[in-house]
Amino acid sequence: MRVFIVDIGIISALGAGTENNLCQLLAMRHGLNGKSSSIDPDTGYYVGKVALTDEELSDMFKVRTKLSRTSLLSLYAVNECLNDFCSDCNLGFISGTTVGGMASSENFFRKYIPCTENPKVEDIIYHTCGSATTSIVPYLPKLNYISTINTACSSAANAIIFGAQKIKSGQLDAVIAGGSDSLCRFTLNGFQSLMILDENHCKPLDLNRSGLNLGEGAGYLLLMSGDFVEKHGISPLCELKSYANTNDAFHATALSDDGNGPYLSMKQTLDKANIASAEIDYINIHGTGTINNDLAESAAILRVFGEKYPSLSSTKAYTGHTLGASGGIEAVFSVLAIEEQKVFPNLNFTAPMPTGIIPVLKPEKQKIKYVLSNSFGFGGNCSSLLFSKI
Repeated sequence: MRVFIVDIGIISALGAGTENNLCQLLAMRHGLNGKSSSIDPDTGYYVGKVALTDEELSDMFKVRTKLSRTSLLSLYAVNECLNDFCSDCNLGFISGTTVGGMASSENFFRKYIPCTENPKVEDIIYHTCGSATTSIVPYLPKLNYISTINTACSSAANAIIFGAQKIKSGQLDAVIAGGSDSLCRFTLNGFQSLMILDENHCKPLDLNRSGLNLGEGAGYLLLMSGDFVEKHGISPLCELKSYANTNDAFHATALSDDGNGPYLSMKQTLDKANIASAEIDYINIHGTGTINNDLAESAAILRVFGEKYPSLSSTKAYTGHTLGASGGIEAVFSVLAIEEQKVFPNLNFTAPMPTGIIPVLKPEKQKIKYVLSNSFGFGGNCSSLLFSKI
């Protein structure tokens, strides 16, 4: 059973909607214009914050209750990818997140602990990752399956993998799959404690990289079975050709220096599709800008592709690292690369690492058939998605 992508939806620091994000990517304009002090007065790092407020997002969809910001971002992106939705479809919704409604819970305890005012219970009931998914279900078409995945920064990619498996097994005709996350104090302080936040704009793959910038947003794909697409005469954007999820179990917050997890996820993805490494045209790398990630991912790329590696870049210098949403947002960028036949450039690169990997540095028009998208999470959870032009 083939699985196709028939629509996409996104909101990020680059803007709301696919067109805004595409324009910013092609113009090489990043969205890291905010400072984390607007979220946490004790920190002052660059962040990729979505410009729309919770109130503006709620008004767009006539939300009747106070939802978490993660849910509202999800609702925006999901609605965009349902533009051409076929209503007689056996539909599922699988969403990845790491933060869930944590930002709302922080508001609750900020009022509760000092007892300065009565906190609202609606700020805490949406705390869990699962609630970030289920709370927007009333605003969506009829769903026959709902699930949430939390595997750190590979969450959205794994939601897409799980959605494809549900379609291939014949359980669903279509799945809305991807992820959403919002900025909060807990996340900022967590990454600060790991000493992997860059005080300036991050520099993925650069010799002088020193860490990542955090961001928020949501990205989703509408996956659909080949049989349903053919039956209803739907014109898909591209095909989800293959995927793999692996775990190197090396460290709680780091990859092995030789990139075993990333190597296995990319190699297994290509092997399942029976595609040679030389056929890949572009890799949207995980590319966080940390010392460990970029070294490990580069080592893995050289193991899979050798010195003749394909065009590659990280888009996290545009959006910030959106954690559980990153695999969904970057899956949308991968689909756009196929649609536009363009590779999106890597920002802030000045000098290569010892591995010698050099990314694409300006918008590049080229023939693109296969795009590989990497998403790696804490605990060594590594996922790769392979998209194909039809």
